[in-house]
Amino acid sequence: MPNIKSAKKRVKVIATKTLQNQMVKSQLKTAIKKFEAALTAGKDDASVAYANVVKKTDQAVAKGILHKNTAARRKSQYATMMNKLA
Repeated sequence: MPNIKSAKKRVKVIATKTLQNQMVKSQLKTAIKKFEAALTAGKDDASVAYANVVKKTDQAVAKGILHKNTAARRKSQYATMMNKLA
């Protein structure tokens, strides 16, 4: 445990940011699972879920959770899944 005041503050700030990052990651994972489930359900459900998963991926990039190239690769994979459904 840190003794210096600024170090104590950094511990608190890091804990808060960790929780925020976990929240974004969890939302992204949930969106991915819903998208994969919607692929089996039908085209209408899948298109809504696709838009949501792309949005969550972009939000993760904006917050620094994912690298932009990783997000681009994943979005391409989602688009490929959608095209196979059609």
